[in-house]
Amino acid sequence: MVFDPSRVDCWIFDLDYTLYPPACGLFGQIDRRMGLFIANLLSCDAQEARRVQKMYFHDHGTTLAGLMHYHAIDPREFLDFVHDVDMSLLAQAPRLADRLQALPGRRLIFTNGDKPYADKVLAALGLTDCFEGMWDVIAMDYRPKPEPSAYHGLIEAFGFDPERAVFVEDSARNLAPAKALGMQTVWIDCASDWGDRAKDDAAIDLVIDDLPQWLDTLAAGPALG
Repeated sequence: MVFDPSRVDCWIFDLDYTLYPPACGLFGQIDRRMGLFIANLLSCDAQEARRVQKMYFHDHGTTLAGLMHYHAIDPREFLDFVHDVDMSLLAQAPRLADRLQALPGRRLIFTNGDKPYADKVLAALGLTDCFEGMWDVIAMDYRPKPEPSAYHGLIEAFGFDPERAVFVEDSARNLAPAKALGMQTVWIDCASDWGDRAKDDAAIDLVIDDLPQWLDTLAAGPALG
């Protein structure tokens, strides 16, 4: 499969590990706070909390979805707790901002996080003005990617043609539903522990490992230049 930017007038981006790299350590903070939340909830040690955390993530799309399914927790309490992290680990990304703003057409965020957290991430990166809108886990009614309803809701909310859209995401399993709806797909292989889980090569049009570099290439090409 070959990615064709000339067919795209809607650019959809995941947030974590897509707009910033794993090396900054931000999501590591969130990961640890998820474990602490579970340890407190279940009165268990850190090892058991991590086992439960990852089981829920792999089986339900997000740790939150698993906690809601099995323990009926208040999702806002969980989100506020795990997202209480140090945003100073993120650096302003002016090159990325320039490249995003140069993309022709609409630009959207599609994240399994919540909007208050995503807004803080975008502000820390200097990307607040780069996106028209956002579809977050709350808008998804807490049924996160890769649930098909999340993708249908995104399309309905923003009224775009999926065959004229591309979805850029670091979690390979989240690309298959987008591909099934006609979107082009770009997988950011950032060598995370779970990024290639349930990867379907037939659902991926392009693999990259550096978002700004890829956008530089697009900007220099005939379709966008």
